[in-house]
Amino acid sequence: MNAPTQNVAFGIAFRVAAMACMACLSALVKWTGSRGIPVFEIILFRNLFAFVPLGLYIWRTTGFEVLRTKRPFGHLARSAVGLTGMVCGFSAVQHLPLTEATALQFTSPLFMTALSALLLSEKVGRHRWAAVFVGFIGVLIMARPLPGQMNVPGVTLGVLSALGAAGAMVAIRQISDTERGPTIVFYFTLGGALLGLVGSAFHWVTPDPQTLGLLILAGLIGGVGQLFLTEALRQAPIGVIAPFDYTQLIWATGLGLVIWGELPHPLTLVGAVIVAASGVYILHRELRRFRQTD
Repeated sequence: MNAPTQNVAFGIAFRVAAMACMACLSALVKWTGSRGIPVFEIILFRNLFAFVPLGLYIWRTTGFEVLRTKRPFGHLARSAVGLTGMVCGFSAVQHLPLTEATALQFTSPLFMTALSALLLSEKVGRHRWAAVFVGFIGVLIMARPLPGQMNVPGVTLGVLSALGAAGAMVAIRQISDTERGPTIVFYFTLGGALLGLVGSAFHWVTPDPQTLGLLILAGLIGGVGQLFLTEALRQAPIGVIAPFDYTQLIWATGLGLVIWGELPHPLTLVGAVIVAASGVYILHRELRRFRQTD
């Protein structure tokens, strides 16, 4: 069977488009949250309406037989960890400027390296550990742990969100030998919809028509963004497209400025650059290690 034809330019374009979608999703989460919509209700709409683009994609590409799985408990673990990160991430944007909340998400590769060593017994060399250490220095710079300057709830939630995302990626590594991308995305989205439904049963706020439209839009954009991520990986190697994840900071900065008049703190940008550089270096070392073992 021939390998699928790849197009690096398309892969980069899909990755950048995915980051734009994720930045827009964060802005919609922040906006609807400011209108009094609880986090679990936002999660319900985010996942429920993500089924629209996801279902169309599965129907037109893999077919619904892709939903068969031999790893239900693996999907349950991946969803539990990932959704914990989603709850923390959606809560973080309620407490922090959009740029800062986005920048804290960049710590995910740092946590993933540490978790891979602890949970998967992967060998992590001194170069990657050094990059993790430098990256967390960047986090401290962004957090500004000085009296009266550090937003403790927001930073804590943002870091926990990145930790959850890293844990989810480790869980995906454990099941990706038998499970395909659309399968993993479908069951995560299903888990999110169920979590949002249960959480909303305890605290439901009926949205006005405008807010309802934005909640539906958040679901559609979140689903499309996830599909763009999947398509980017089909079109180009991960080592080529992953550095473009950091374009999300550009989108988030622009949206924060236009919608809320937020100007990012200079230390946020300095810390974000350090964290991004550490993440790219970790990716470089991991790819080098995989090439050496081929």
